[in-house]
Amino acid sequence: QERLVESGGGLAQAGDSLRLSCATSGGAWTNYAMGWFRQALGMEREFVAAISWLGSKSYYAESVKGRFTISRDNAKNTMSLQMDNLKPEDTAVYYCAVHGGLAKPLHSDLSYSYWGQGTQVTVSS
Repeated sequence: QERLVESGGGLAQAGDSLRLSCATSGGAWTNYAMGWFRQALGMEREFVAAISWLGSKSYYAESVKGRFTISRDNAKNTMSLQMDNLKPEDTAVYYCAVHGGLAKPLHSDLSYSYWGQGTQVTVSS
């Protein structure tokens, strides 16, 4: 059974940086792509970024492209999201997830099989 735990969230001001981490255990997560999603209060969960199982390919939502960087370290069973130049609209609960494999689209939360509990990121102006 996969287990994912996010950390690194907190309070930030506009323009600041935060780094989220996702620690995994209990499964063959290194064989799958992984992603970050976020959900703002009263909004649907949305795709933020995804990374291939080897870490050689990454994908981003337009809203974070150029500001966020996703990475993974399969040897340490971790995935990270470096968030730079934060904006108030980045405020949300951030979730890491393991992709379900096959040809499921990376940007859809329906394609992911395992989820962390989420970590809150709050950005003030």
